[in-house]
Amino acid sequence: MIFYKETAFQETLIGKIPSAWNITKLGEVFRFRNGERPKIQGVGDIPIFGANGIMGYTNEALVDNEFTIVVGRVGASGQVHLGTGKIWVSDNAIYSEEYNNTKVYPPFLFYLLRYKKLEQFASKTTHPIITQTFLNNFLIELPPIEEQRAVAGVLGVVDSVIAKTDEVIAKTERLKKGLMQTLLTRGIGHKEFKETEIGKIPKTWQVVKVEDVAEIRRNKSINDFEKIAFIPMELIPDSQIFAKYEIKAKEEVRSFTYCEAGDILLAKITPSLENGKQGIVPFDVPNKIALATTEVFPICCKGINRFFLFYVLKFSKFRNKIIASMIGTTGRQRASKESVERLKIPLPPIEEQQKIVEILSDVDNKLELERNEKARLERIKRGLMDLLLTGKVRVKVGCDAVCSG
Repeated sequence: MIFYKETAFQETLIGKIPSAWNITKLGEVFRFRNGERPKIQGVGDIPIFGANGIMGYTNEALVDNEFTIVVGRVGASGQVHLGTGKIWVSDNAIYSEEYNNTKVYPPFLFYLLRYKKLEQFASKTTHPIITQTFLNNFLIELPPIEEQRAVAGVLGVVDSVIAKTDEVIAKTERLKKGLMQTLLTRGIGHKEFKETEIGKIPKTWQVVKVEDVAEIRRNKSINDFEKIAFIPMELIPDSQIFAKYEIKAKEEVRSFTYCEAGDILLAKITPSLENGKQGIVPFDVPNKIALATTEVFPICCKGINRFFLFYVLKFSKFRNKIIASMIGTTGRQRASKESVERLKIPLPPIEEQQKIVEILSDVDNKLELERNEKARLERIKRGLMDLLLTGKVRVKVGCDAVCSG
């Protein structure tokens, strides 16, 4: 397979496309139909596609084609999915009942329609909707059928690598969850345990309140610096350890929470707390101080390994106790300072805390590497889609080597 840069373009109703490509309406190569409510759900192995993708399974097929394009009709209107073989399509989606396989290769159209972001064309109403009429009249560019297959093949290879990376991430996350369950309740190598108010723990461990080993910082103004590190909620991670920050002029930050390098930032509002928003202030913040969103508790550790407490607060057994005590309206609940300070947690000897942290941080490092790899692959995929789906770079079908021109 050889890639080469296209130089011959034609002007069309949808912009410049390669001279060898055509434009057509979707309705000329597909016959669309609205999905139907499944008769039985939860029984069988035939996937049910809704606007958001697979939403369950059934034992009866609505369509049985090699490929089926599924487009969200309401709800996640404009979202595009690709079914294979026997599937059912729910009534909140539209599907391709038939297609002209001499003109169109559905996996190519799957990538093309996703690239075009059909959701932007949903009706601007209280409940946005994509209709069959819209799809039938939607103009698309079509390369020759063999080129469609080649382009879909290239993007499919990248997708398969991304899927394998997702599997590694999921497996590593399951490993981390199991390790946290074991290490934060049973420790390392213990044979004797005792019953406590937080459950069974090693005999040499203590039960303490968070306020016994850490404190929530009081807010204070910063007057000595023109610029300061600022940590908004969106830069506090939900699956990593360290928060990120941006440098701002002091007067740009109207409301803030004072914190210092190494502090744990724990979200105190819904839904951020439930979603695991929690991070440690990086040690490289200028002057070792920072300002964070007012929607976090900055926790300074004084008698506990900060990373051990970080993992304890991440662990659902203890985090859920804070969540259960949240107050306020259902739409905007928040945790109280007291619910964090009075939370009872296990306290191993400091040496064991360090060993537990080393094990869990090794797993976190593995997760970060895999997530970075996935992000890299997704950038590659976006770049390939921009080149191959617009014809800026073409695939010379029938070649075995790979090069660029």
